[in-house]
Amino acid sequence: MKEYSPREIEAKWQEHWRKTNLYQTDESANKPKYYVLEQFPYPSGEGLHMGHTRVYSIGDVVARFRRMNGYNVLHPMGADAFGLPAENAAIQRGVNPREWTLNNMERIRREQSLLGASYDWDRYVGTCLPDYYKFNQWLFLLFYERGLAYRKKAMVNWCPSCGTVLANEQVEDGKCWRCDSEVTKKELEQWFFKITDYADRLLEGLDRLPKWPERVKAMQRNWIGRSEGAHVTFTVPELSDEKITVFTTRPDTLYGVSYLVLAPEHPLVPRLIKGKENEAKILEFINQTQKQSEIERTSNDAEKVGHPTGAYAQHPLTGEAIPIWVGNYVLMDYGTGAVMGVPAHDERDFAFASKYQLPVKPVIRPENEELSEPLREAYTGDGVLFSSGEFDGMKNREAIHAIAKFLEERGQGKWTVNYRLRDWLISRQRYWGTPIPVVYCDDCHIVPVPKDQLPVLLPEDVVFDGKSNPLATSESFVHTTCPKCGKPARRETDTMDTFVDSSWYFLRYADPHNEEIPFAKEKADRFMPVDEYIGGIEHAVLHLLYSRFFTKVFYDAGMVSVDEPFESLLTQGMVLKDGFKMSKSKGNVVSPLEIVEKYGADTARLFILFAAPPDRDLDWSESGVEGVHRFLNRVWRLVVQNEELFKQPVPSGAKADGKTKELRRLLHQTIKKVTIEIGERNHFNTAVSAIMELVNGLYQHAGETDPALYKEALETLVVLLAPFVPHMSEELWSVMGKEGSVHQTAWPSYDESALVLDEVELAVQINGKVRDKIVVPTQASREEIEKQALDNERIKHWTEGKTVRKVIVVPGKLVNIVVK
Repeated sequence: MKEYSPREIEAKWQEHWRKTNLYQTDESANKPKYYVLEQFPYPSGEGLHMGHTRVYSIGDVVARFRRMNGYNVLHPMGADAFGLPAENAAIQRGVNPREWTLNNMERIRREQSLLGASYDWDRYVGTCLPDYYKFNQWLFLLFYERGLAYRKKAMVNWCPSCGTVLANEQVEDGKCWRCDSEVTKKELEQWFFKITDYADRLLEGLDRLPKWPERVKAMQRNWIGRSEGAHVTFTVPELSDEKITVFTTRPDTLYGVSYLVLAPEHPLVPRLIKGKENEAKILEFINQTQKQSEIERTSNDAEKVGHPTGAYAQHPLTGEAIPIWVGNYVLMDYGTGAVMGVPAHDERDFAFASKYQLPVKPVIRPENEELSEPLREAYTGDGVLFSSGEFDGMKNREAIHAIAKFLEERGQGKWTVNYRLRDWLISRQRYWGTPIPVVYCDDCHIVPVPKDQLPVLLPEDVVFDGKSNPLATSESFVHTTCPKCGKPARRETDTMDTFVDSSWYFLRYADPHNEEIPFAKEKADRFMPVDEYIGGIEHAVLHLLYSRFFTKVFYDAGMVSVDEPFESLLTQGMVLKDGFKMSKSKGNVVSPLEIVEKYGADTARLFILFAAPPDRDLDWSESGVEGVHRFLNRVWRLVVQNEELFKQPVPSGAKADGKTKELRRLLHQTIKKVTIEIGERNHFNTAVSAIMELVNGLYQHAGETDPALYKEALETLVVLLAPFVPHMSEELWSVMGKEGSVHQTAWPSYDESALVLDEVELAVQINGKVRDKIVVPTQASREEIEKQALDNERIKHWTEGKTVRKVIVVPGKLVNIVVK
């Protein structure tokens, strides 16, 4: 008997698939399309981890299943290859980021192949390659032409040691995550994409994505943060009636304002505190606050700290002098950078006012009730206004719009819609990214590089010293000529945020070799939208939001026929060990390659698919892996032991007894269960469980059922396993003497009639206690069931000498005999 040898089998079939281009997408195929996509990896020096293995295994099952169900499947792969880690490697190792990245890309491709993933490698996309980033630049120019790319000064997190802008999440306790230097705020000319123009459409589109997790949609809605309210204008008499505008969703509480709070970055702050007693103290506070990330400043747990400026604003309706404060929890980029404090009717304001002994002015009370004086907590319910001038007695919900209209008539306010979403800052002071295709000319100012001069290539003569932007050190890159007037000019030395690379890569897969445009519309329309997109929940907001934004811009530009890129989204859970996420610091990392080497890729895949539903966290278990490996050995022996069955025709109908019916029912139950669990629910763990039950049944029925049915069941078993364990299934298909690949075999269909039971077992109770069981025909009448139960010898024993008062028949479940 031939032994199961994963190493030998997997290498053999991976080479065969490569030579025969088995998974190459046929664009001319007259089949319905199905686009399966896993989020592409960053090619780090550490290679694949178990999280990668999980997402690729999930995607591969879906792709193989859909192929076998008659779809023309697009299942591509690539590398998200630009980014700061490669630049850090260049600094630390003294190598070019390109060399480091390309070596890692090749390594990860080999590792993905070892897992048996069915990718169309001819469509491979590497975002750091000029034939890809050329079209990042092409798309930048498209955005610029459409008024969606612009340059302005902005306050950014700046690491003076690394000489680069940091994203908020790269600032930890006021320090750079890379070098631990103190981060400062710096005003720089930066490039932005105008995603705010699409805020409403991005919100509306979420309602058309029923196959997205509600959790992800809620996160995006919160990030966009649409709210309706009023802009209210306060004047500052001591600054010649300079204006401070606040945004509020509660203009009905305007008469209860007792203070204003400005962001430390607000442009009026220096003028308000100039010459004041606490000027130095506030400047130091501003300096410290600016070292914190926005996340730190706005979290619910963060302490709300403020300082009075000593200046006052004039209330627009009462004329009262309102003290102006500076607070750490107000951000310049949210709303207007100023908020009004209404402590009587806002919990956060109440806490701030209590801390600093600021006035609390109630202006809304419940109908027919009085508020206790003084307030012990903010009253946030509905009611009627009082102490609110001509609006006294009005219900507060009505007063929201009435007061806003009153302000607008007086030129002191305006009803408006506000968004938490801000325009996307894409500038990065790094080398390893897409150069922004713009030059600066003294005469012509900002000049886009013409499309026929793309790509603007990354230069080689750069210095990686970790002290500045490497692009700025390249004389050959910086100094150029103006495309418009031909005079000397300088290139933009910022590169694009790497989220740009991943915001449209799924469209490049549809037309990866196009040298003229990013993708042809007819090719994009052939496969878009992505039918199943698979990746981590950590990308729920930015990557997915940016991808949706790009797709809507392409739709408006007539480049695609869909305005949402991903029809269905599957966010898989993490892989844990001992209850913790795998990490080097915890010493609990398990390498996928170690498992492949020891047990084989099929075992690694099947365990990771069987151990938990895909959207839940999975706890790694060595004993679980061993158990799955033993199961595959059972499957192997089951087929190989019956090898003779496949060498000659087997007559059907040799046996038609109850055992044969039982196996046929189990077979078709399994086909139905696996088909639904993969195709409709993405519950791969329960699909595998059903296959395991079939294997148990095949062992139990060996030699006891119709040989033709048994042979059919073995063949079906291998086909059902094929998406999960592609190598072993291919080998067993060959052992069975089958022609062609099991992965090109049609998925089996199930017969509903085979699932119908001829007989059913019912529990028989006496006064609610089970005393025996009976087997009755499924079509038996109540009278027939009742008679059979009462005629049962054990039931007669329990009813002897007693009066049967009632017989209750619950069809398909039980019979309850009530006696006295």
